[in-house]
Amino acid sequence: MDNFDLVVLGSGPGGQRAAIAAAKLGRSVAVVERRDMLGGVCINTGTIPSKTLREAVVYLTGMSQREMYGHSYRVKDEITRDDLMARTHHVTGRQVDVIRNQLTRNHVTMLAGSGRFTDPHTIEVQDGTGHAHRVSAKKVIIATGTKPARPATVEFDGRTIIDSDGILQLGSIPQSMVVVGAGVIGIEYASMFAALGTRVTVVERRSTMLDFCDHEVVDALKYQLRDLAVTFRFGESVAAVERYDRGAVTVLESGKKIPAETVLYSAGRQGVTEELALDAAGLAADARGRIEVDEHFRTSVDHIYAVGDVIGFPALAATSMEQGRLAAHHACDEPVSGIDALQPIGIYTIPEISFVGRTEAELTEARVPFEVGISRYRELARGQIVGDSYGVLKLLVSPEDRSLLGVHIFGTQATELIHIGQAVMGCKGTIDYLVEAVFNYPTLAETYKVAALDVTNKLRQLAALQD
Repeated sequence: MDNFDLVVLGSGPGGQRAAIAAAKLGRSVAVVERRDMLGGVCINTGTIPSKTLREAVVYLTGMSQREMYGHSYRVKDEITRDDLMARTHHVTGRQVDVIRNQLTRNHVTMLAGSGRFTDPHTIEVQDGTGHAHRVSAKKVIIATGTKPARPATVEFDGRTIIDSDGILQLGSIPQSMVVVGAGVIGIEYASMFAALGTRVTVVERRSTMLDFCDHEVVDALKYQLRDLAVTFRFGESVAAVERYDRGAVTVLESGKKIPAETVLYSAGRQGVTEELALDAAGLAADARGRIEVDEHFRTSVDHIYAVGDVIGFPALAATSMEQGRLAAHHACDEPVSGIDALQPIGIYTIPEISFVGRTEAELTEARVPFEVGISRYRELARGQIVGDSYGVLKLLVSPEDRSLLGVHIFGTQATELIHIGQAVMGCKGTIDYLVEAVFNYPTLAETYKVAALDVTNKLRQLAALQD
C-alpha cells in the first residue's frame, strides 16, 4: 500500500489547486480522479464547456455586430451542433492537457478511478475494471464537486428531458425549449439557446430570478432576453412533464401546458459524496450531499478537509481554487491568511453580468447611505465600436468617505471589467482615484471614470445645498 502526505479526491479547480500547493510545499501528493474526468466537472461538463459554448454562440450568431449590421445579421445562417461542439472540444482538450502537465510537473501522482474511504486514513481506488488498490494518507482533501440534481418524479432520457450535463449531448439545436429553474445555470443556457433562435420558455416558482443581483441589472437582462423572444413564467411550478416521440409537454400546476422539443431541468446541484463511504471516515453529508467545514475548510475529522462545490455556497470555480490552496496550506501546517471576503460574481448570460460588493437592496436594508454613479456603454466610443448600446456600469459610493461599496456591471466583458472595481475596493480606494486615473481611449474601462465623475457631481450638488 502506497503512503502519501496528502490524498486529494477530485481534480477540479479546488482539488487541482490543493494538490499543486501541497506539492510545492514539499509534500507527497496523490490525486484520485476518474480516467475520463481529469479537470473534474469544471473542465469536462460544466464551466469551461458552457463558457466556450457561449463564446461560439455569440460569434456564430453575430450578436455583437447586430447594432451595426441589423438584427438579421449572422456569421453563419445554419448553425449546427457540430459548429458549436468543435470549439468546445478543442478548448476542453487543451485544458485537460494543461492540467495533466501541471500535475506531472509538480510530481503529483495520478490515481485513475473512484475513491472511497475504508477508514479515516485509508482510501480504496476502484479503477473501473474490477481492480482496486488502497492508499494511505496523513491528510485528505475532498474536492469531488457536484452533479445536477434530478427530481425523482422526472424521467430524464438525455434527449427530450435533460439536465445541464445533457446539453453537450444534444444531437441538434432544438427549435423550442422549456427551461425549468431561473438560477444561474438555467438563465445562462436560456440566453444561449435564445440567441441561436430557439423559442425558450423559462419556468420559475419564485416571483423573480437572480435575486442576489442588483435589481436594475436583472431587469435589464430580462428586457434583453424578452427581446430574444424568451417567455418567462414566474410564480409557476411544474406538475408533470409528458414525453412524446417529437418532444414533451410541460404541465404547470396552474394548468398551463407548454409544448417544446426539449425540456432542460436546472434544479440546483447535488454534492458527489454518495460513493465516498463517508461513514467509514466518521463523516456525513447533508441531504444535498454537502459536507460541513470550518473556517479552515476542515471537516469534523481533523485531518480531512473539503473544498469547492461539495461544501456549498458560493460554489464558483474561482472560489474553489482559493479554498483548495488555503486548505492545502493549513493541512501542511503552513501559515496562511483566510479567504478574502471581497469576491466577484460572474454570470455568463448574453449579455454578461458581474458584480462585487453589496447591492442597493442590501445597503438599504442595512440603512447604509449611498450615492449612485452610472455610466452607459452607448455614451462611450468603445461601446459603439463593439456594438453594445445596452451595457451599463453602476458604482455604489459612500457619501461619507467616498469609498466604493459595490460595483455592478451589465454588458460586454462585464466579468473582465469587474476586477478594476474589485482592486480599488480591496485597496480601500475611493472614487477620487477613478476620477484622477487615466484610462486608455477608447476602452470599456472608461465606464469607471464616467461613473465616478457622475457620482462626484451628485455629491458636490449635495454638499452645495447643505452649505
